[in-house]
Amino acid sequence: MQLRYQFRLYPTRGQQQALARTFGCARVVYNDALRIRKDAHAAGTPFPKSGDLSKQLITEAKRTPERAWLSNAPVGVMQQALRDLDQAYRNFFDSLSGKRKGPKMSEPRFKSKRDNRQTARYTRSDYFRVLPDGKLRLPKVGEVRVKWSRDLPSDPSSVTVVKDASGRYFASFVVQTDPSEVLPESSGEVGIDLGLTHFAVLSDGRKVSSPKFLRRAERKLRKAQQALSRKKKGSNNRKKAVARVARLHARVADTRRDHHHKLSTQLIRENQAVYVENLSVKGLARTRLAKSVHDAGWARLTAMLEYKAARYGRTFGKVDRFLPSSQTCSVCFVIDGPKPLSVREWTCGACQTIHDRDVNAARIVLAAGRADKPNACGGTVRPAA
Repeated sequence: MQLRYQFRLYPTRGQQQALARTFGCARVVYNDALRIRKDAHAAGTPFPKSGDLSKQLITEAKRTPERAWLSNAPVGVMQQALRDLDQAYRNFFDSLSGKRKGPKMSEPRFKSKRDNRQTARYTRSDYFRVLPDGKLRLPKVGEVRVKWSRDLPSDPSSVTVVKDASGRYFASFVVQTDPSEVLPESSGEVGIDLGLTHFAVLSDGRKVSSPKFLRRAERKLRKAQQALSRKKKGSNNRKKAVARVARLHARVADTRRDHHHKLSTQLIRENQAVYVENLSVKGLARTRLAKSVHDAGWARLTAMLEYKAARYGRTFGKVDRFLPSSQTCSVCFVIDGPKPLSVREWTCGACQTIHDRDVNAARIVLAAGRADKPNACGGTVRPAA
Protein backbone atom coordinates (compact mmCIF):
# COMPACT_ATOMS: atom_id res chain seq x y z
CA MET A 1 0.00 0.00 0.00
CA GLN A 2 1.06 3.59 -0.59
CA LEU A 3 1.73 5.88 2.36
CA ARG A 4 3.01 9.40 2.88
CA TYR A 5 6.05 10.12 5.02
CA GLN A 6 6.45 13.76 5.99
CA PHE A 7 9.66 15.41 7.20
CA ARG A 8 10.65 18.94 8.12
CA LEU A 9 12.76 20.92 5.63
CA TYR A 10 15.18 23.73 6.51
CA PRO A 11 15.92 25.66 3.28
CA THR A 12 18.32 28.57 3.25
CA ARG A 13 17.22 32.09 2.38
CA GLY A 14 18.16 31.62 -1.28
CA GLN A 15 16.43 28.24 -1.42
CA GLN A 16 13.27 29.77 0.05
CA GLN A 17 13.26 32.32 -2.77
CA ALA A 18 13.73 29.54 -5.33
CA LEU A 19 10.86 27.58 -3.80
CA ALA A 20 8.69 30.70 -3.86
CA ARG A 21 9.36 31.01 -7.60
CA THR A 22 8.47 27.34 -8.08
CA PHE A 23 5.23 27.75 -6.12
CA GLY A 24 4.34 30.80 -8.22
CA CYS A 25 5.02 29.12 -11.57
CA ALA A 26 2.93 26.08 -10.67
CA ARG A 27 0.11 28.33 -9.44
CA VAL A 28 0.09 30.49 -12.57
CA VAL A 29 -0.01 27.49 -14.92
CA TYR A 30 -2.88 26.02 -12.88
CA ASN A 31 -4.84 29.28 -13.00
CA ASP A 32 -4.21 29.80 -16.72
CA ALA A 33 -5.48 26.29 -17.49
CA LEU A 34 -8.51 26.82 -15.28
CA ARG A 35 -9.32 30.11 -17.04
CA ILE A 36 -9.10 28.47 -20.48
CA ARG A 37 -11.43 25.66 -19.41
CA LYS A 38 -13.92 28.07 -17.86
CA ASP A 39 -13.96 30.12 -21.08
CA ALA A 40 -14.46 26.95 -23.11
CA HIS A 41 -17.39 25.96 -20.90
CA ALA A 42 -18.96 29.42 -21.24
CA ALA A 43 -18.57 29.28 -25.03
CA GLY A 44 -20.01 25.76 -25.21
CA THR A 45 -16.87 24.29 -26.80
CA PRO A 46 -15.15 21.06 -25.70
CA PHE A 47 -12.51 21.20 -22.98
CA PRO A 48 -8.96 21.45 -24.38
CA LYS A 49 -6.84 18.38 -23.76
CA SER A 50 -4.03 18.35 -21.22
CA GLY A 51 -1.37 17.84 -23.89
CA ASP A 52 -2.54 20.93 -25.76
CA LEU A 53 -2.62 22.94 -22.52
CA SER A 54 0.89 21.82 -21.62
CA LYS A 55 2.18 22.90 -25.03
CA GLN A 56 0.34 26.24 -24.92
CA LEU A 57 0.86 27.24 -21.27
CA ILE A 58 4.36 25.88 -20.68
CA THR A 59 6.36 25.27 -23.87
CA GLU A 60 5.08 28.20 -25.92
CA ALA A 61 4.46 30.54 -22.99
CA LYS A 62 8.11 30.43 -21.92
CA ARG A 63 9.06 31.96 -25.26
CA THR A 64 6.92 35.06 -24.67
CA PRO A 65 8.11 38.08 -22.66
CA GLU A 66 5.07 37.90 -20.36
CA ARG A 67 5.77 34.30 -19.25
CA ALA A 68 9.53 34.01 -19.76
CA TRP A 69 10.00 33.61 -15.99
CA LEU A 70 8.33 30.18 -16.16
CA SER A 71 11.83 28.88 -16.90
CA ASN A 72 12.59 29.36 -13.18
CA ALA A 73 10.60 26.21 -12.29
CA PRO A 74 11.02 22.57 -13.40
CA VAL A 75 8.74 21.54 -16.25
CA GLY A 76 7.53 18.49 -14.30
CA VAL A 77 6.16 20.65 -11.47
CA MET A 78 4.05 22.70 -13.91
CA GLN A 79 2.85 19.59 -15.72
CA GLN A 80 1.85 18.13 -12.37
CA ALA A 81 -0.21 21.27 -11.75
CA LEU A 82 -2.14 20.50 -14.95
CA ARG A 83 -2.66 16.90 -13.81
CA ASP A 84 -3.95 18.16 -10.46
CA LEU A 85 -6.48 20.32 -12.31
CA ASP A 86 -7.60 17.28 -14.34
CA GLN A 87 -8.09 15.32 -11.14
CA ALA A 88 -10.05 18.19 -9.57
CA TYR A 89 -12.42 18.30 -12.54
CA ARG A 90 -12.72 14.51 -12.52
CA ASN A 91 -13.70 14.55 -8.85
CA PHE A 92 -16.19 17.33 -9.51
CA PHE A 93 -17.93 15.53 -12.36
CA ASP A 94 -17.92 12.18 -10.53
CA SER A 95 -19.51 13.90 -7.55
CA LEU A 96 -22.24 15.38 -9.73
CA SER A 97 -23.04 12.03 -11.34
CA GLY A 98 -22.99 10.15 -8.04
CA LYS A 99 -19.99 8.02 -9.02
CA ARG A 100 -17.93 9.55 -6.21
CA LYS A 101 -19.23 8.80 -2.74
CA GLY A 102 -19.11 11.17 0.19
CA PRO A 103 -19.72 14.92 0.34
CA LYS A 104 -20.30 16.87 -2.86
CA MET A 105 -17.20 18.31 -4.48
CA SER A 106 -17.23 21.91 -5.65
CA GLU A 107 -15.92 23.18 -8.98
CA PRO A 108 -12.14 23.90 -9.09
CA ARG A 109 -11.27 27.41 -7.97
CA PHE A 110 -8.40 29.75 -8.71
CA LYS A 111 -5.36 29.72 -6.44
CA SER A 112 -4.13 32.92 -4.85
CA LYS A 113 -0.57 33.98 -4.15
CA ARG A 114 -1.87 35.22 -0.79
CA ASP A 115 -2.87 31.74 0.30
CA ASN A 116 -1.08 30.77 3.49
CA ARG A 117 -0.33 27.27 2.17
CA GLN A 118 1.75 26.74 -0.97
CA THR A 119 2.72 23.40 -2.55
CA ALA A 120 4.78 22.02 -5.42
CA ARG A 121 4.98 18.35 -6.38
CA TYR A 122 8.10 16.80 -7.89
CA THR A 123 7.88 13.46 -9.70
CA ARG A 124 10.58 11.09 -10.88
CA SER A 125 10.75 12.95 -14.19
CA ASP A 126 12.15 15.93 -12.26
CA TYR A 127 15.10 13.84 -11.01
CA PHE A 128 14.83 14.74 -7.35
CA ARG A 129 17.15 12.70 -5.16
CA VAL A 130 17.78 11.85 -1.53
CA LEU A 131 21.55 12.16 -1.19
CA PRO A 132 23.74 9.88 0.94
CA ASP A 133 24.38 12.73 3.39
CA GLY A 134 20.63 13.03 4.04
CA LYS A 135 19.92 16.16 2.00
CA LEU A 136 17.16 16.41 -0.58
CA ARG A 137 18.24 17.61 -4.01
CA LEU A 138 15.49 19.51 -5.84
CA PRO A 139 15.88 20.86 -9.39
CA LYS A 140 16.18 24.66 -9.62
CA VAL A 141 16.49 24.78 -5.81
CA GLY A 142 19.55 22.81 -4.72
CA GLU A 143 20.37 20.54 -1.79
CA VAL A 144 17.92 21.19 1.06
CA ARG A 145 18.56 20.03 4.61
CA VAL A 146 16.03 17.51 5.93
CA LYS A 147 15.28 16.54 9.54
CA TRP A 148 14.88 12.75 9.27
CA SER A 149 12.90 11.08 12.05
CA ARG A 150 12.89 7.61 10.43
CA ASP A 151 14.04 5.84 7.28
CA LEU A 152 11.94 5.59 4.14
CA PRO A 153 10.72 2.01 3.54
CA SER A 154 11.34 2.29 -0.23
CA ASP A 155 12.36 4.75 -2.92
CA PRO A 156 9.78 7.56 -3.14
CA SER A 157 7.78 7.95 -6.33
CA SER A 158 7.12 11.65 -5.72
CA VAL A 159 7.74 14.37 -3.17
CA THR A 160 5.53 17.36 -2.40
CA VAL A 161 7.19 20.41 -0.88
CA VAL A 162 4.72 22.23 1.38
CA LYS A 163 4.97 25.64 2.98
CA ASP A 164 2.32 25.91 5.70
CA ALA A 165 0.65 28.98 7.16
CA SER A 166 3.24 29.31 9.93
CA GLY A 167 6.13 29.50 7.44
CA ARG A 168 7.44 25.95 7.97
CA TYR A 169 8.59 23.78 5.07
CA PHE A 170 7.87 20.07 4.77
CA ALA A 171 8.71 17.30 2.31
CA SER A 172 5.93 14.73 1.87
CA PHE A 173 7.19 11.52 0.21
CA VAL A 174 4.90 8.94 -1.42
CA VAL A 175 6.37 5.48 -0.83
CA GLN A 176 5.29 1.88 -1.31
CA THR A 177 5.31 -0.02 1.98
CA ASP A 178 6.39 -3.62 2.34
CA PRO A 179 3.37 -5.99 2.53
CA SER A 180 5.34 -8.27 4.88
CA GLU A 181 5.01 -5.78 7.76
CA VAL A 182 2.41 -7.93 9.53
CA LEU A 183 2.42 -7.88 13.32
CA PRO A 184 2.34 -11.16 15.27
CA GLU A 185 -1.21 -12.38 15.72
CA SER A 186 -2.90 -11.32 18.94
CA SER A 187 -5.91 -12.76 20.72
CA GLY A 188 -7.24 -9.40 21.87
CA GLU A 189 -10.29 -7.63 20.45
CA VAL A 190 -11.53 -4.24 21.54
CA GLY A 191 -14.56 -2.04 21.02
CA ILE A 192 -14.17 1.73 21.31
CA ASP A 193 -16.78 4.24 22.40
CA LEU A 194 -15.67 7.76 21.45
CA GLY A 195 -16.87 10.69 23.52
CA LEU A 196 -16.08 14.13 24.91
CA THR A 197 -15.87 13.56 28.67
CA HIS A 198 -13.43 10.73 27.92
CA PHE A 199 -11.86 10.74 24.49
CA ALA A 200 -12.11 6.97 24.17
CA VAL A 201 -13.57 4.28 26.44
CA LEU A 202 -12.44 0.72 25.68
CA SER A 203 -14.48 -2.43 26.15
CA ASP A 204 -11.93 -3.75 28.68
CA GLY A 205 -12.76 -0.87 31.03
CA ARG A 206 -9.87 1.46 30.23
CA LYS A 207 -10.63 5.13 29.72
CA VAL A 208 -8.53 7.58 27.73
CA SER A 209 -8.93 11.11 29.03
CA SER A 210 -9.79 13.87 26.58
CA PRO A 211 -6.69 16.07 25.99
CA LYS A 212 -8.71 19.12 24.79
CA PHE A 213 -5.74 20.66 22.98
CA LEU A 214 -7.69 23.61 21.54
CA ARG A 215 -9.40 24.40 24.83
CA ARG A 216 -6.06 24.50 26.63
CA ALA A 217 -4.59 26.87 24.03
CA GLU A 218 -7.60 29.20 23.89
CA ARG A 219 -6.09 31.82 26.19
CA LYS A 220 -2.92 32.24 24.11
CA LEU A 221 -4.94 32.17 20.91
CA ARG A 222 -7.31 34.84 22.18
CA LYS A 223 -4.43 37.18 23.07
CA ALA A 224 -2.69 36.57 19.75
CA GLN A 225 -5.87 37.18 17.76
CA GLN A 226 -6.62 40.35 19.72
CA ALA A 227 -3.11 41.60 18.94
CA LEU A 228 -3.65 40.73 15.28
CA SER A 229 -6.90 42.69 15.11
CA ARG A 230 -5.08 45.85 16.27
CA LYS A 231 -2.44 45.76 13.55
CA LYS A 232 -2.78 47.92 10.46
CA LYS A 233 -3.69 46.00 7.32
CA GLY A 234 -0.77 45.62 4.95
CA SER A 235 1.87 46.38 7.58
CA ASN A 236 4.83 44.18 8.46
CA ASN A 237 3.64 43.96 12.06
CA ARG A 238 0.36 42.48 10.86
CA LYS A 239 2.27 39.84 8.88
CA LYS A 240 4.19 38.92 12.02
CA ALA A 241 0.95 38.72 14.02
CA VAL A 242 -0.62 36.49 11.38
CA ALA A 243 2.39 34.17 11.55
CA ARG A 244 2.16 34.02 15.36
CA VAL A 245 -1.52 32.99 15.24
CA ALA A 246 -0.69 30.38 12.59
CA ARG A 247 2.11 28.95 14.74
CA LEU A 248 -0.22 28.57 17.71
CA HIS A 249 -2.80 26.75 15.58
CA ALA A 250 -0.07 24.56 14.08
CA ARG A 251 1.10 23.59 17.57
CA VAL A 252 -2.43 22.54 18.50
CA ALA A 253 -2.79 20.48 15.31
CA ASP A 254 0.62 18.85 15.77
CA THR A 255 -0.02 17.79 19.37
CA ARG A 256 -3.45 16.42 18.46
CA ARG A 257 -2.00 14.44 15.54
CA ASP A 258 0.80 13.07 17.73
CA HIS A 259 -1.72 11.96 20.36
CA HIS A 260 -3.87 10.19 17.76
CA HIS A 261 -0.86 8.44 16.23
CA LYS A 262 0.34 7.09 19.57
CA LEU A 263 -3.11 5.92 20.65
CA SER A 264 -3.95 4.27 17.33
CA THR A 265 -0.57 2.50 17.17
CA GLN A 266 -1.02 1.18 20.70
CA LEU A 267 -4.51 -0.15 19.95
CA ILE A 268 -3.41 -1.83 16.71
CA ARG A 269 -0.41 -3.48 18.38
CA GLU A 270 -2.40 -4.83 21.31
CA ASN A 271 -5.50 -6.10 19.49
CA GLN A 272 -6.19 -8.34 16.52
CA ALA A 273 -9.54 -6.63 15.85
CA VAL A 274 -10.65 -3.05 16.55
CA TYR A 275 -14.25 -1.86 16.23
CA VAL A 276 -15.59 1.70 16.48
CA GLU A 277 -18.95 3.36 16.03
CA ASN A 278 -19.56 5.04 12.67
CA LEU A 279 -20.28 8.51 14.05
CA SER A 280 -21.71 11.35 11.98
CA VAL A 281 -19.08 13.95 12.82
CA LYS A 282 -20.51 16.46 10.35
CA GLY A 283 -23.93 16.24 12.03
CA LEU A 284 -22.48 16.53 15.53
CA ALA A 285 -20.47 19.57 14.40
CA ARG A 286 -23.73 21.46 13.82
CA THR A 287 -24.72 21.25 17.48
CA ARG A 288 -23.70 23.40 20.43
CA LEU A 289 -20.83 20.96 21.03
CA ALA A 290 -19.24 21.84 17.68
CA LYS A 291 -15.97 23.21 19.06
CA SER A 292 -15.45 20.22 21.36
CA VAL A 293 -16.29 17.78 18.54
CA HIS A 294 -13.73 19.37 16.21
CA ASP A 295 -11.19 19.55 19.02
CA ALA A 296 -11.53 15.80 19.67
CA GLY A 297 -10.70 14.80 16.09
CA TRP A 298 -12.59 11.48 16.02
CA ALA A 299 -12.47 11.19 12.23
CA ARG A 300 -8.67 11.50 12.18
CA LEU A 301 -8.28 8.74 14.79
CA THR A 302 -10.69 6.46 12.92
CA ALA A 303 -8.79 7.00 9.65
CA MET A 304 -5.50 6.17 11.36
CA LEU A 305 -6.93 2.98 12.84
CA GLU A 306 -8.25 1.94 9.44
CA TYR A 307 -5.03 2.33 7.45
CA LYS A 308 -2.81 0.93 10.21
CA ALA A 309 -5.04 -2.13 10.51
CA ALA A 310 -4.75 -2.70 6.75
CA ARG A 311 -0.99 -2.22 6.89
CA TYR A 312 -0.26 -4.56 9.79
CA GLY A 313 -2.77 -7.33 9.06
CA ARG A 314 -5.38 -6.41 11.68
CA THR A 315 -9.16 -6.33 11.44
CA PHE A 316 -10.96 -3.00 11.59
CA GLY A 317 -14.71 -2.48 11.48
CA LYS A 318 -17.35 0.20 11.93
CA VAL A 319 -20.72 -0.59 13.47
CA ASP A 320 -23.96 1.15 12.62
CA ARG A 321 -24.28 4.65 14.10
CA PHE A 322 -27.92 3.93 14.98
CA LEU A 323 -26.93 0.99 17.19
CA PRO A 324 -28.56 1.56 20.63
CA SER A 325 -25.27 1.01 22.44
CA SER A 326 -26.24 3.18 25.44
CA GLN A 327 -29.61 1.41 25.83
CA THR A 328 -28.58 -2.24 25.49
CA CYS A 329 -27.33 -4.35 28.38
CA SER A 330 -23.97 -5.95 27.51
CA VAL A 331 -24.79 -8.99 29.70
CA CYS A 332 -28.30 -10.04 28.65
CA PHE A 333 -28.60 -7.77 25.54
CA VAL A 334 -32.01 -6.45 26.59
CA ILE A 335 -32.77 -2.92 25.38
CA ASP A 336 -33.58 -0.90 28.48
CA GLY A 337 -34.71 2.31 26.75
CA PRO A 338 -33.22 5.75 26.13
CA LYS A 339 -31.50 7.67 28.91
CA PRO A 340 -30.45 11.34 29.23
CA LEU A 341 -26.76 12.22 29.02
CA SER A 342 -26.69 13.05 32.72
CA VAL A 343 -27.15 9.35 33.57
CA ARG A 344 -23.64 7.89 33.70
CA GLU A 345 -24.56 4.64 35.48
CA TRP A 346 -27.72 2.56 35.15
CA THR A 347 -29.08 -0.78 36.29
CA CYS A 348 -30.48 -3.29 33.81
CA GLY A 349 -34.12 -4.05 34.57
CA ALA A 350 -33.78 -7.66 33.38
CA CYS A 351 -30.57 -8.96 34.98
CA GLN A 352 -30.02 -6.20 37.59
CA THR A 353 -26.45 -5.58 36.39
CA ILE A 354 -25.02 -2.15 37.20
CA HIS A 355 -23.38 -0.63 34.11
CA ASP A 356 -21.03 2.24 33.50
CA ARG A 357 -22.69 3.95 30.54
CA ASP A 358 -19.54 4.36 28.40
CA VAL A 359 -17.95 0.99 29.19
CA ASN A 360 -21.23 -0.77 28.46
CA ALA A 361 -21.50 1.09 25.12
CA ALA A 362 -17.95 0.00 24.19
CA ARG A 363 -18.83 -3.63 24.96
CA ILE A 364 -21.94 -3.41 22.78
CA VAL A 365 -19.78 -1.98 19.96
CA LEU A 366 -17.42 -4.95 20.36
CA ALA A 367 -20.32 -7.43 20.28
CA ALA A 368 -21.82 -5.81 17.19
CA GLY A 369 -18.43 -5.79 15.46
CA ARG A 370 -17.95 -9.47 16.16
CA ALA A 371 -21.43 -10.24 14.83
CA ASP A 372 -20.75 -8.45 11.55
CA LYS A 373 -17.29 -9.99 11.12
CA PRO A 374 -17.05 -12.39 8.13
CA ASN A 375 -16.49 -16.04 9.00
CA ALA A 376 -14.00 -18.41 7.40
CA CYS A 377 -16.33 -19.03 4.45
CA GLY A 378 -16.75 -15.30 3.74
CA GLY A 379 -20.27 -14.98 5.19
CA THR A 380 -21.36 -12.95 8.20
CA VAL A 381 -21.63 -14.43 11.64
CA ARG A 382 -24.94 -12.70 12.35
CA PRO A 383 -27.86 -15.05 11.51
CA ALA A 384 -30.50 -13.99 9.04
CA ALA A 385 -33.62 -12.29 10.37
